[in-house]
Amino acid sequence: MVGPSITDDERRLANRRLQLGFVVLVGVSAGLVALQAGASTLQVGIAAVAGFGLGGALLLWLRRWSAQFRRETNRRRSRR
Repeated sequence: MVGPSITDDERRLANRRLQLGFVVLVGVSAGLVALQAGASTLQVGIAAVAGFGLGGALLLWLRRWSAQFRRETNRRRSRR
């Protein structure tokens, strides 16, 4: 039988990097949209910081939703 190709530590590290990348993507996207709209440097910075905050909040919501989804899925499997 074939085991997992990565260890639990490697999986946790990759998951953290993916989460951080998600937050950075949302934050940078907000800053770039503000820049494209002709905002000043201060406004671009504010938009980027707000985007990082929004990305973090969205990440927390997605993690919570994912945990709930896994619990419900496991509950359905155990009933079979």
